[in-house]
Amino acid sequence: MPSFDVVSKTDLMEIDNVINQVQRSIKQRFDLAGTKCDVQRTDNTLTITADDNMKLSQLHALIKENCVKRKIDSKALDFAQPQTASGDSLRQSLTIKQGIDKEVAKNITKSVKGTKLKVQVAIQGEELRVTGKKRDDLQEAIEFIKKMNLDQPLQYVNFRD
Repeated sequence: MPSFDVVSKTDLMEIDNVINQVQRSIKQRFDLAGTKCDVQRTDNTLTITADDNMKLSQLHALIKENCVKRKIDSKALDFAQPQTASGDSLRQSLTIKQGIDKEVAKNITKSVKGTKLKVQVAIQGEELRVTGKKRDDLQEAIEFIKKMNLDQPLQYVNFRD
């Protein structure tokens, strides 16, 4: 039976490239050069440090712009509320989304089953396995999932006949 997997993975090497580009831009831009603006990554978290709200919003724009250039969906980053750091500076953490949350997986499963497509959806940890008798049904399921407004980037992998 044909099947495919729905996953949500963000390439951490590309995130590192985005961070390098942002740090290079910080050094070159006249409005950010010489400030305490910084971007660091630890595991699945980015930490942004900026002098004030204006510079923080400029760093947001730089990160999003470089993510688009690197073909990373901006939905892959989850922005937390900014917090005050030492002195007058601000610190904000961004979580890199990896894997499909259980609630999102249940929502996708329920919605696909509600379409009356002849496919079965199984939750396997942080990914979904969609199986069906016909390849056409699987393609319709992919189109349906793409049309859903989810706050997470999804990839479709492991096509099998």
